[in-house]
Amino acid sequence: MRIDKFLKVSRLIKRRTVANDACDAGRISVNGHLVKASYDVKTGDVIEIAFGTRVVKAKVTSLQESIRKEEASDMYQLL
Repeated sequence: MRIDKFLKVSRLIKRRTVANDACDAGRISVNGHLVKASYDVKTGDVIEIAFGTRVVKAKVTSLQESIRKEEASDMYQLL
C-alpha cells in the first residue's frame, strides 16, 4: 500500500492530497529515510511525520484497504 494512502486510511493525516503534499515537502520519513508518496509501506515500518515543531512516530502494525473510523488506530502503534 502506498504511504499516502496508508496515512489517509489510518487517519494519521485527514486527506490523501495533504499526505501527498507532506511527502513532496520532505516531512515524511520511513525507517529514517525520506520517502515519496509512492513508497510501499510494509508491516513493521516506523513512520515519522513532522507537523511543524512536533514529530509523530508510528509503527505500522497492519495494512488494510478500508477500515472503520473506530478501528483505524489499530493499524499503527504510536512510539
